[in-house]
Amino acid sequence: PPPSPAPPSPPPSAETSDIEWEGSEPGLTPFISLVHLSGQDLDAVQSISYSIAPKPGSVSKPVRVTYTVEALDDRGRVMSGEVLLPVFGLYSSYENSVSIDLNFDDGSTQNITDTLTTATYTDPNGVYDVPVFVKQREAGSSLDFDFFAMKSGFGTPVIVDTDGTIRWVGAIDRSHISSVFADNGFLAGSQGARIVWRAELDGTETRWSSAPAGYRRFHHNMEAGKTGFLGELTSAAHVQSTIAEFSQSGGFYKIWDFATIVSDHLKSAGEDPSLLVRPPNDWFHTNSAVYDPRDDSLIVSSREHFVMNVDYDTGAIRWVLGDPTKYWWQFPSLRAKALKLDSGGLYPIGQHALSITRDGLLMLFNSGTPSEHQPAGAPIGERRAYSAVSAYRIDAATMTATEVWRFDYGQSLFSDHCSSAYEVGQSILISYARANDRLHARLVGLNSQREVVFDFQYDARGCNTSWNAVPVPLENMSFR
Repeated sequence: PPPSPAPPSPPPSAETSDIEWEGSEPGLTPFISLVHLSGQDLDAVQSISYSIAPKPGSVSKPVRVTYTVEALDDRGRVMSGEVLLPVFGLYSSYENSVSIDLNFDDGSTQNITDTLTTATYTDPNGVYDVPVFVKQREAGSSLDFDFFAMKSGFGTPVIVDTDGTIRWVGAIDRSHISSVFADNGFLAGSQGARIVWRAELDGTETRWSSAPAGYRRFHHNMEAGKTGFLGELTSAAHVQSTIAEFSQSGGFYKIWDFATIVSDHLKSAGEDPSLLVRPPNDWFHTNSAVYDPRDDSLIVSSREHFVMNVDYDTGAIRWVLGDPTKYWWQFPSLRAKALKLDSGGLYPIGQHALSITRDGLLMLFNSGTPSEHQPAGAPIGERRAYSAVSAYRIDAATMTATEVWRFDYGQSLFSDHCSSAYEVGQSILISYARANDRLHARLVGLNSQREVVFDFQYDARGCNTSWNAVPVPLENMSFR
């Protein structure tokens, strides 16, 4: 007899799904909503993605975020027959068109589209909702980022798109100047206590860690370290001369005390460290640190003196790069560690925001502000009339440095303090925190040819408006 026909394949899960969009509720700010998805077939869903259609005329990419069901469950968003999907990155005061993709175990996908109408957001600071455009991003312009966060002294970081429109603000009334974007959220060290908080993009907040006794507060920046995060601390005895690496599970497990590191170096050469290391004065002023895995080192910005490279494990000084007309040059043991800068290069002066570029250069915001806390009559170094972004190639074997490229905006902008520059793909994001005689925070995006793609500004309130700005990949974010 002929073989029996194979039973028909079951239809794809997406075709028989009972999952529906059952409504929504506002989140903690107008940029966040919770969408209620219901249906017994949610048990067969592996992941859920959403996208938010851009406004007409927007050049920035759509927001697109993906959650695995496990990630939603870990956040308490999964119940029997229901999922509460956090949707963030919405426009305020707008009928947002939101498309949700439900990805099933069998590979099929169900799409649901609806509208989320949001309330009006008015910035209580009168800053972030009134950008002034020097140059708007044009259609067809190429950039390797579409969203970024300004680290704010008024509250949570403020995420905007490259059209200058606010796309996220949290509801936490606490400075996030000392913060880092990590694992799709912000870690922030308190500027008044030893506590580290974590702010999620769904608006929730948790207490994450705390520094050991003896430390008073965090200051300046945070960055990813070797295995954890690098925070800058002020202790009871020392102002802004300590860096610590920490994690949630391991606590504060690595401390670099630069008062001790520099003192020991000077003493080993028979020099008097008290002439340079002068607590409780702000004699060193750390404002940035980055881990370099190529030589297992920590590279640190001492705004008062130089950029310094130290051995990760021992803290031994390997090299320094700084203006030789400053006070530190008077100490022979530090001169012996100085890199020679090739002719025509700009020394880092008043520098911030160290990073290692994709091609291995040391990049920083080169503000041009001389030392401010040295002994009376001591040389404070050069004062430039403009700020720049500088990228250096360091050759530790020959103790030389080359400024490979710089961007100085035609020497038209000077930001004396704070500020940042970070590479994203082949693009650069710059925050001039106190430009135009300290009146404005200027946010500038450069393409791969280092041409200005956008440039807009806000009122500067000290360094609080945009002390530092970092890319946030809302166009392609995954929670797993």
